[in-house]
Amino acid sequence: MSVQFGMWNLEGRPVAPDLIERAERLLAPYGPDRGGSYIKDSVGILYRAFYTTKESRNETQPHLASSGWVFTWDGRLDNRAELVEELREALTISAPDVAIVAAAYEAWGTRCFSKLIGDWALSLWNPRNRCLLLAKDPIGTRHLYYTFDRDQVTWSTLLDPLILLAGRAFALDEEYIAGWFSFFPATHLTPYVGIHSICPSSFVLVERGRPTTIRYWDFDPARKVRYHTDAEYEEHFRTVFAQAVRRRLCSNAPILAELSGGMDSSSIVCMAHTIIVGSGDNPRLDTLSYYNDSEPNWNERPYFTKVEEMLGRVGCHIDVSAQESIKSDSNGDHFAVTPGSYTRTNATSRQFAACLSRQGNRAVLSGIGGDEVTGGVPTPTPELMDALARARFQVLAHELKVWALDKRKPWFYLLLEAARGFFPPSLVDVPKQLRPPHWLFPSFIARHRAALSCYPSRVRLFGALPSFQENVSTLEVLRRQLACQTLSCTPPHERRYPYLDRDLLEFLYAVPREQIVRPGQRRSLMRRALRGIVPDEILNRRRKAYVARSSLMRVFSEWTSLIEKRRQMLSASLGIVDSEAFGDAMQKTRRGQEVHIVAMMRTLEVESWLRNIVGRVIALPGGSTISGGSAKFDNSVSSGREVSAS
Repeated sequence: MSVQFGMWNLEGRPVAPDLIERAERLLAPYGPDRGGSYIKDSVGILYRAFYTTKESRNETQPHLASSGWVFTWDGRLDNRAELVEELREALTISAPDVAIVAAAYEAWGTRCFSKLIGDWALSLWNPRNRCLLLAKDPIGTRHLYYTFDRDQVTWSTLLDPLILLAGRAFALDEEYIAGWFSFFPATHLTPYVGIHSICPSSFVLVERGRPTTIRYWDFDPARKVRYHTDAEYEEHFRTVFAQAVRRRLCSNAPILAELSGGMDSSSIVCMAHTIIVGSGDNPRLDTLSYYNDSEPNWNERPYFTKVEEMLGRVGCHIDVSAQESIKSDSNGDHFAVTPGSYTRTNATSRQFAACLSRQGNRAVLSGIGGDEVTGGVPTPTPELMDALARARFQVLAHELKVWALDKRKPWFYLLLEAARGFFPPSLVDVPKQLRPPHWLFPSFIARHRAALSCYPSRVRLFGALPSFQENVSTLEVLRRQLACQTLSCTPPHERRYPYLDRDLLEFLYAVPREQIVRPGQRRSLMRRALRGIVPDEILNRRRKAYVARSSLMRVFSEWTSLIEKRRQMLSASLGIVDSEAFGDAMQKTRRGQEVHIVAMMRTLEVESWLRNIVGRVIALPGGSTISGGSAKFDNSVSSGREVSAS
């Protein structure tokens, strides 16, 4: 999780030393190990290192290649050995990642990006041709943002310096806010008009005074994995899953794995334990578990305890049942550049930070993506759509009968569910969970209906199999979620996602759908493959499903008091939230009635974030200025809201 920053004055003006110094101060907490810079004429590039692998300690960045290109690399290269073998005339096995990447680029140009397996973000500056290239890995696990205008290009791992050093106002991007109310904004968006995020599997080339975005890789729908027996599929799954976990165990410090007791995290921990026991060249594995014995639907302790028994050691446990009310850091030095980065200080976050510091962990294994890519939702729809698209009516009839018995639903209902995916979203009802919350202003909904509905699209009848299209669509939602993850510097650490390993995803997208999910067998392939590795109590447990209402009620109580005190929500003043309708929804929550809880939490997060940046000065329509949390608002609505940060 090293960080980088760069600035290029297009008209040739030298980079201002004070701007570089201020950027250095903003980056330093995230990269405490070492710093480096490249400053020449109109270009300034900064790098702050946070070492998470043995090889990273040998890096000097920015890296000046023999060709003259300047490389700045934030990442973990998982296929080092394979690349060194292909480039053996230029490298040795001990070469740092950035040197391997530089050699690969000099050998293959931008075609090398598809060969780089791992989590990474990369910037390349060519002083000879005066062009800039910014690239990101196919899954989007790392951040890289940029701004572009007539006079300057600025890029950074963090949004903070792009906002705080700009010296100008930015308009708030309403589509980003709309996406936040749904399943996260599109990956190219940030909250600010004019600041862009590099999309996963893409690079941006800036030359001749303009940027061009190019997609360099995508999953191949023609790839198929077919075996004769279940055992062969199971063996292949074990191999690629073990590889995905092993790659993320590469560390120069003990690894911390989140262990909830569910299948996602437990499978990662159990496979990591198996790998470590079989090899003496791996770091210590620590675990972190949350529990809440006061929630009747959240009884995780028996399950994560079972995994700890297998490991032979007890991990860090955090009780979240009696946390104090959320308190923001809005009066501190932290500038919350996104709703997701709005810092909340409570006992849970403090205990998590203490656990990392005490154990010396620098990398955290996360189970994000497991439910989505291994068949956690037992639906027959993708399989039925495949049969419809290929006109395999005999197969369709058989599957409808089997799944109808399993789901206890009429086969005609399942057929309609499969068929509706081929129709344009405008012709079918939006699923309940994707409908915009009713407390948003109708005009706001009308402007951003696609973002509020998770960017719906129809399944194509011809071309890639519908199940493949569904897999890619689900992955895009995960990419949007990762794009909203924020870096932490208290203490610094990086998150790693075994289920989002590219090779694992390629395998899961290439096997028949009936291997992933079967009637009555959620996560069929994963459960079969991991028997003997993961305890049976976890493999056989029912799907986790709970709603922790106590946390919502604590937030509700605090925000009710706040809203009553302020008498006006900032999001209402910006034409986003109808405060009267939102108040009614909060009252329904108090009475125990059903509400869209996720959307309500997101609304509170947006309101909380707006109040944080209000303290940093927002210029509203009509020229009003808010400082320190007080102002007069006008109720006009526009597509952008000016934000000034200095």
